Amino acid sequence: MTSSAVASPSPDRHAVRALVASMLGYAMDGFDLLILGFMLPAIAADLHLTPTQAGSLVTWTLVGAVAGGLIFGTLSDYYGRVKMLTWTILLFAVFTGLCALAQGFGDLLFYRTVAGIGLGGEFGIGMALVAEAWPARQRARASSYVGLGWQAGVLAAALLTPLLLPLIGWRGMFAVGLLPAVVSFAVRRRVEEPALFTERRSASRKLPLRRLFDDARTARASLGVVILCSVQNFGYYGLMIWLPSYLSKTFGYSLTKSGVWTAVTVLGMALGIWLFGIAADRFGRKPAFLLYQIGAVVMVFVYSNLTTPFALLIGGAVMGVFVNGMIGGYGALISELYPTEARATAQNVLFNIGRAVGGFGPVAVGALAARYSFAAALTLLASIYLLDILATLFLIPERRGAELQ
Repeated sequence: MTSSAVASPSPDRHAVRALVASMLGYAMDGFDLLILGFMLPAIAADLHLTPTQAGSLVTWTLVGAVAGGLIFGTLSDYYGRVKMLTWTILLFAVFTGLCALAQGFGDLLFYRTVAGIGLGGEFGIGMALVAEAWPARQRARASSYVGLGWQAGVLAAALLTPLLLPLIGWRGMFAVGLLPAVVSFAVRRRVEEPALFTERRSASRKLPLRRLFDDARTARASLGVVILCSVQNFGYYGLMIWLPSYLSKTFGYSLTKSGVWTAVTVLGMALGIWLFGIAADRFGRKPAFLLYQIGAVVMVFVYSNLTTPFALLIGGAVMGVFVNGMIGGYGALISELYPTEARATAQNVLFNIGRAVGGFGPVAVGALAARYSFAAALTLLASIYLLDILATLFLIPERRGAELQ
């Protein structure tokens, strides 16, 4: 990072604009994926989809995100963060609009996969943009704010979908999903490339993807980040895609009540993300991750044994703090592990590999819930966070406050 950026006591207006643009883009991401979870029963009924086909709409959206992460992360490291962000939004917007016109499983699956490519490109580029624009001492906090954008989108989906879906149907909801993309596109027209990227864009001609495995230390860190992202996404999607259905079928909650209970869980996630950024800047990346991982093991197991409405409401919020709060730390962690000429590639590729693995979370949870129970599925989710703890202890280096290369 440039010396002025490191010494700056507070972010300038360019940094604030970069943050707002990245938050809006991630809100678009979160809104889109959760409305899909709410709409799956309606889509399946209208298009006569099997449960496996319905679940695969989520899985292939996330598989598309991996492709988008690789493509747009690499292009961003070559040609610029802001320019590639614009293309990711356009791609997402066009194919989300086409989803509203789908006539069957085949074309809807194609539209969702390509829309996922746009979503996958967006996250890592925004995180790299913010990390390069903000002062080092506030880097984790700023990255956590980008994660809060996702929660804002998810919360909007949880509150609006029960109200709008009965009125405009699933096709209308896909049209509503275009609105965050339009707003995000407008805001990003005023965002500038970070000075750090402009200064270092020609520093290396090595393929950015190869920089993720430059040496044994970097390769270990890359493996560790993939594990962290995979576990967190597996748990997150496994919970959020099936939580409305679980509350409805097991406890008889209406669509509106399921939406409210899900919204409270999302608010807990937002609180967890905000607190993670503060903790990571103050105490370090590894201590914050370990605290949240231990909390996830405990709370997912506890939640699987709750039966009363009030306990589910409060338990869901506390579980949300730990299960998704960790997303507040990936932006800073990954930015500090890789050089500028490979930073967006690292953010996109590593996180979206995790999202692809996470895409199997709804499939695994659905299969276990059908064969055994939702409580059994949650017990599996609790156990996978133990792998997260091992990866943090033995593969992830501590780089709090490091000067960006």
